[in-house]
This record gives sequence, C-alpha cells and structure tokens, in this order.
Amino acid sequence: MAHRWTNDLTIDDATPQSVFMNRRQILAGAAGLGLGSIAGPLAAKAELEPNSWDDITSYNNFFEFGTDKGDPAAYASALTTSPWSVTIDGLVDRPGQYDFSDIMSEMTVEGRIYRLRCVEGWSMVVPWNGFELSDLLAMAGVRDEARYVAFETALRPEEMRGVSRPVIEWPYVEGLRLDEALHPLTIMATGLYGKPIPNQNGAPLRLVVPWKYGYKSIKSVVRISLVKDEPPTSWSKYSAREYGFYSNVNPNVDHPRWSQAHERRVGGGLFSKKVPTLMFNGYDQEVSALYDGMDLAKYH
Repeated sequence: MAHRWTNDLTIDDATPQSVFMNRRQILAGAAGLGLGSIAGPLAAKAELEPNSWDDITSYNNFFEFGTDKGDPAAYASALTTSPWSVTIDGLVDRPGQYDFSDIMSEMTVEGRIYRLRCVEGWSMVVPWNGFELSDLLAMAGVRDEARYVAFETALRPEEMRGVSRPVIEWPYVEGLRLDEALHPLTIMATGLYGKPIPNQNGAPLRLVVPWKYGYKSIKSVVRISLVKDEPPTSWSKYSAREYGFYSNVNPNVDHPRWSQAHERRVGGGLFSKKVPTLMFNGYDQEVSALYDGMDLAKYH
C-alpha cells in the first residue's frame, strides 16, 4: 500500500523512551499540569538520566482511572484489553463489531515518528507503531453522506475506578472531520517504541493526529461512528471556550491559561530553552490545505 507522507524525522530525533514515558514527572514543578499529551516539534537528544521502568510507567493522565498522575499506572492494569472489539457504525456499508485481532490481520502496521505537542506548552518526538485510520474506515465502507468521524473510549466502571467521579462527562468522546480522518498522517496507534501501548497510555488502540493538540488522541477506543453532523467532544463539552472542536496546533491562538507561541522541548532539562511553536505542529505543508478559507482563530 502506497503512503503519500514522507517522514522528516529519524529515530535519532525521538525523545528517549525514558523521557517520553516519564514526561509529567520531569515537568511536574514547572507549570500546572492538567490535560493530556499532544504533538510538537523537536530533536530531543536528552542529557537526562533514564528512569527505571517503574518510574517510566507511573505518571500518566487517564482520568478514567483517577485524576492523580500516579493513578493510571496503579489502576489501569484492571482494564481488560484482550479480547477487544471496536464497533464501527453510522453511515457505513458494513456496520458491526470488529474484533481487534481481525482488524490487525487486515491492517498494514508501520512505524511513524511524529512530533507531539501538548496544550500545556511542552513537546517531544514519539515513534509510534500503527496503521492509517483510512484503512480501517475502508473496511467498513464509508457512505457518501458521512462528513465526520466520532470516537468513544471504553467505559467500564467495574474496571475504571475514576469514572465514579464526574471529572468530565463519561464516556470520553472525540471527533474529526472526515477529510482529517482520511489524511495519511492520521493513524490508529497500537504500540510505541516497538512495544505494545501500556494500558495507562491507551491500550490497545488509540488515535494519533500529529498536527492537533494531544487531547484529540483518544485512548482505548471502542466505537467509531461515521456521522453527518459535527459530533460532541469531551473537552469542548467541558469548556468550549478553552477547547475547540478542531484543536489544531496554532501558535497564534492562545489557550486561556497557556500561551501557545512557544514550547519547551522535553529532553533538554527542566529549564531548557523555549522554542517557537510551529503552525500545525510542523505539518503545515501536509495539512494546511484542509483549512483553506477558514478563520483558524474562530475555528480553533
């Protein structure tokens, strides 16, 4: 299968695995950390001392398991990830419940080294393993009337202790415009650093859209729906003023609590120099045409 996208990053540019998995612990004193991760530019040949495996996997955001950064690592092992299935429904020719193993048998899994940019102002580079979302949607057959793709995270109160608290409205939901979903940069990730994604990072299947802020990369996906109208998203429902539907990385549009003009590249130490944030997280050439004629401040 031919892919139009050409990677401008190499494995040498990737944020070291220890830094990636432990990123919130490293940044913990620098700023009020709240939401999840995102895509951002960087060549991070960090001088940081690697953390132990326990440290690496102990500091994450996955509010279904609790709001404390240590909760996902402590409790996400309760999530049953095998067997797993994804319901694909709505405006598709072949709606149904697709077994994860059947999906994987049909998909072309490849490595994608992407910039990761967080709305909180930090960035890194991550080597993902996964397949293009467009290939999965092709399995189900997208109907002509479809305009958007809606995603839903698993909701299992018996396994997800955090959902007993109304942090946001459960289940966690996200959405893309159909042309965004079909873009070759958009993938469903099944691994990182050549290993399966840990439960606390969104096992076994998560969305990755590298030109958007990371909270768009919904974890542990159980439903994908093709729809005609713009679907609701969890953080937009929480605060539409702070979290728009598009959530494109845009240095010219600040979040009410965080400037987006610059970012601190993880791997250079806690007080590493900030660098300018790139439009669309450095993927301007690949994706800017998707938004021709749109007011990117209004449709943030």
